[in-house]
Amino acid sequence: MTYSDDLLKSILTRTRRVAVVGVSMNSVRPSYYVARYLSLKGFEVVPVNPGHAGEILFGQTVRASLREIEGPVDMVDIFRRSEAVPPIVDEALDAFPDLQTIWMQIGVEHPAAAAKAEARGVTVIQNRCPKIEYQRLFGELRMGGFATGIISSKL
Repeated sequence: MTYSDDLLKSILTRTRRVAVVGVSMNSVRPSYYVARYLSLKGFEVVPVNPGHAGEILFGQTVRASLREIEGPVDMVDIFRRSEAVPPIVDEALDAFPDLQTIWMQIGVEHPAAAAKAEARGVTVIQNRCPKIEYQRLFGELRMGGFATGIISSKL
């Protein structure tokens, strides 16, 4: 799937509150560091993982499901296998009438669930990472694509 840079930048600019479904409490897991990165960039990240419900992550209480989140959510970021996507999309569409975006992480795709969300006016991104796209589009990638934070006079 191809998405224009303008579309991706628009999503990342307008989004304020992100529910991250399948977030891990383990700091070496991609779902953890993507959610952490987004929170450090000013997004309000609402962690969703039934196995860690009630725990605190990035200053937020981990929810067991999307239905437990109070208030609106702009984007649902899915860190689950592709076959788990349909019920997550259904729950997101039911829980958030003003949902703008469903984002499926790298390796996660489900055309039928995407079509259902798009039919409801929700933008769907599949097989992409918002952290990588944010870094790429807002000039944070360096040193062969890695945002290292290391500055060297030898470069």
